[in-house]
Amino acid sequence: MSERSLSSTVGVGAPGTSHDVDEALSTRLRDLALVEIDALLAGDGTQELIAAFADDVADALREARTRIAALRSQLGGADPLSVLEAAPHQRASDAGAAGVDRIRARLATQAEASRAMARLTDLAAGLIPKLFEADRRR
Repeated sequence: MSERSLSSTVGVGAPGTSHDVDEALSTRLRDLALVEIDALLAGDGTQELIAAFADDVADALREARTRIAALRSQLGGADPLSVLEAAPHQRASDAGAAGVDRIRARLATQAEASRAMARLTDLAAGLIPKLFEADRRR
């Protein structure tokens, strides 16, 4: 009997890259969204717990805001599809062929940034009601 192994890589980049940062932040936002504020009201020190939770949520949302702004900046710059404005003979030239990898890489970078930004924005949107509720109960 032979052993088989299946492995996959999720995301773009090596360990320690922005993908890891985005994943850690996404996990933090998801974990905070799972907290039931009513559960914090049981027992002693409820005001301190709710205040600590609200502060943690606000801190995570600030971190998400900073990261979303950084991702948004990756979408700026020259339009990689402006190559469509070039004449067909220019795209067919050797110089045009050399640009294929550069254009493909730029589009891939923009796509990855867009996906990460969408994930973080969606998670932040789900956490905002928790922040408002915690602030009301302080």
